[in-house]
Amino acid sequence: MRAISTRLPQAFSPPILCLCAVVLCSTIAPLAFAQPAAPDFGSFGSDDLGFSDFGSAPEPANPVTFEATFSQATADQPAMLQIIATINPDYHIYAIDQTDGGPNRTKIEIDSSNAFRLTQPMQALTPPKVHYDKEIWNDLALREHFGRVIWYAPIEWAPGVDPATVSIRGTVEYQACKEQQCLMPTTETFTAQIGEVEPVPTTGLGESPTAETAAGSETSLPRILGYALLGGLILNLMPCVLPVIGLKLMSFAKQGGENRSHILGLNLAYAAGLLSVFLLLAVLATLVQTGLGTVLLSLGFGELGIGEDNLKWGQLFTLTWFKVGMTGFVFAMALSFLGIWELPIPGFATSSKATELSAKEGPGGAFCMGVFTTLLATPCSGPFLGPVFTFTLSQSTATIFLIFASVGVGMALPYILIGLFPSLISWIPKPGAWMDTFKNLMGFVLLGTVVYMFSTINAKYFIATLTMCMGIWFACWWIGRTPLTASPGQRQTSWIGGLSTAALIGFLAFRLIGPSEYELPWQPYSPKVLAEARAQGKTVLVDFTANWCPTCQVNSKVAINRKDVLNKVNENEVVTLLADWTDKNDTIKAALEELNSNSIPFLVVYPPENPQPIVLPDLLSQQDVLDALDQAGPSKAGSDGAQVSKRYPVTR
Repeated sequence: MRAISTRLPQAFSPPILCLCAVVLCSTIAPLAFAQPAAPDFGSFGSDDLGFSDFGSAPEPANPVTFEATFSQATADQPAMLQIIATINPDYHIYAIDQTDGGPNRTKIEIDSSNAFRLTQPMQALTPPKVHYDKEIWNDLALREHFGRVIWYAPIEWAPGVDPATVSIRGTVEYQACKEQQCLMPTTETFTAQIGEVEPVPTTGLGESPTAETAAGSETSLPRILGYALLGGLILNLMPCVLPVIGLKLMSFAKQGGENRSHILGLNLAYAAGLLSVFLLLAVLATLVQTGLGTVLLSLGFGELGIGEDNLKWGQLFTLTWFKVGMTGFVFAMALSFLGIWELPIPGFATSSKATELSAKEGPGGAFCMGVFTTLLATPCSGPFLGPVFTFTLSQSTATIFLIFASVGVGMALPYILIGLFPSLISWIPKPGAWMDTFKNLMGFVLLGTVVYMFSTINAKYFIATLTMCMGIWFACWWIGRTPLTASPGQRQTSWIGGLSTAALIGFLAFRLIGPSEYELPWQPYSPKVLAEARAQGKTVLVDFTANWCPTCQVNSKVAINRKDVLNKVNENEVVTLLADWTDKNDTIKAALEELNSNSIPFLVVYPPENPQPIVLPDLLSQQDVLDALDQAGPSKAGSDGAQVSKRYPVTR
């Protein structure tokens, strides 16, 4: 049975705990409430971007067909599940590893069963074709399958199970596209029966090409552990982590005049912070590998976007709330380095007035700094780590923990050695005025990191995140203007006031500026799309708007992208077109002039059988929009839905 998917897969010492709390409260909660209830079909396009002309042949109802088969183990390969997609000519679908922030990737879900388990994730037998789209997706790498594609994964049967008696069921969610025209995302079910499968190369079964061919060979694990240590060590030099090296350099300089046990304690605390994150990732990897990741979903973590697809190294940055939270935290660190406020942990508090606090909170601060360093490293997968993490996919729980711990030890190794042999830091200059200058320079480096992290955030959250950072800036200024010599009550007041204000600003930013929970399924406006929809007897709603128009944004929030309006649009099968006039667009200007208008906001509804459009006033209420839709009436029964469902790929 076909079903259309309509839900998009949707953020110490006491001061540090407070800072983390405000960042999380101002990102996770708003983002959890802001997941769209209907597909967002983008805001790009113009009248010449490939929409078919009126009168063209109807699109095929099913441009992609699926079949599934599984086999028993043979001497050459293990038991195998294969899912085969046959794609009509000129169409394509997107790979299962298509990057977020682009079109809909294909998703394969296997129904849970006590009779078997997949020992590795599904992967494509033939790699997708890759090209970079500069016109629509801002130079994003698009990974596309054409013609025929086979996904496969090894199967492990439960003891006593006869494979001949088993049926494997599941779903494939995909979006079929033709040039720049896309059908709506669709979910197909499949039932796999035992039969013949196509041969799979042994190098495709998740074994690293740099490891031994046989995963169970005696030298495989030691070699992988060596790669893990070396890969962890190299992580210290990756661009994601380099800004934090400055923190440790200043910390080392401060340690120069201290006793050996204190130096060792601080560095071991830092190493423990590093290792704690890697061990947590090992726990998550074990949950995914054993199929227990669904526990997270049952506990409600799915509402935050957490699932088996992003519990792995390098994939935390696919979570919007995580990226937004890390952006706010790094921004607060940068402000501390630039002297806006003092963050009393080693490497942050370098001024003389913070020495006492640093001494009191050294081990805890060092531990937190280790945690933060590892979180910054999660987007990176340096040399040697690719085969290491691939190797873990089919290993036991103990081996997974051993491998992740080895990566953590490798990353922490320089700091452990310096703790054991303090003479290694003799090459660093003694503490002095240079530290303040160096601290300020590192502040600018961290601001550069903030700019990079903004580039990873979906555009629809950009302004809300920037507003949140302004709130964090205000909080840091409020805290920083209270001297460390002030009474405990005064310092507590500044922290509570600053963090409360930042949390409120962040929350309101995502609630008022972020994407609506009930975003309408917008298509980009063009005269061809409008004419095509009207020729098919569709009710059409066109919103002429722009980012620089504040009244337009208010209308969008309070009157247009609302639950009742979305329900009415779905009920009446209304085609919704977004005429975005943010940049110069002669097509939109001509459309406004044709409607006897030269300004925005401007909302118009075209009834299916009346040539005269319904024009709404500048300032709208939700009831105005509902009344106009009721007056226009529903789309004509029997109109061809496949044609009006042609859209640009859904933005994630």
